[in-house]
Amino acid sequence: MSKRISKEVADDNPEWSDAEFARARPATDVIPELFDTEKAEQILRPRGRPKLENPKEAIKLRIDADVVNAYRALGGGWQTRMNEALRDYARSHGMI
Repeated sequence: MSKRISKEVADDNPEWSDAEFARARPATDVIPELFDTEKAEQILRPRGRPKLENPKEAIKLRIDADVVNAYRALGGGWQTRMNEALRDYARSHGMI
């Protein structure tokens, strides 16, 4: 059995012509005209986490199991503590 789309539903979302596409404007231009400044800023604000000034770099590093297990045994945050230990070593040896 085929489904038929009623004319009423089909008219709700008509296909755009080339002229309509040419006349279209980005939402960043239109939204401030439709809403007050505060609401427009809320709608257009960037999503997700803010970009970090110094983002961490994901690498593959092979570390002996006993070292990894010792840090994991300290509980949550073990990767951060390992990163801090590496940073302390690099500073104390004039590497950074």
